Amino acid sequence: MERLEKTTQSALQPPEQRNEGSLTSTLKTLLVFTALMITLPIGLYFSSKSYVFEGFLGMSNGDSYFYAAIVAVIAVHVVLALFVYVAWNEGSRQWREGKQD
Repeated sequence: MERLEKTTQSALQPPEQRNEGSLTSTLKTLLVFTALMITLPIGLYFSSKSYVFEGFLGMSNGDSYFYAAIVAVIAVHVVLALFVYVAWNEGSRQWREGKQD
């Protein structure tokens, strides 16, 4: 029943409105992951350097730079993997909705 209502709603919406919704959703996703790509690695770099490697583990300044950079690179890869996962699911969802029209 719910699926029928979705299909009926989708059929009643003009195609321009459906495209605007998907464009807005895509833009929001892109902006969120752009903000994450900038803030997360930088934040993890400085916080792990100060608090984890120098503070908690007592490493020297030179060693803490190296390991904090590794943490930042891992954070970049995690954000990129999440972006690909979300974009893939969003694209397949839009494709399925478009196929039902």
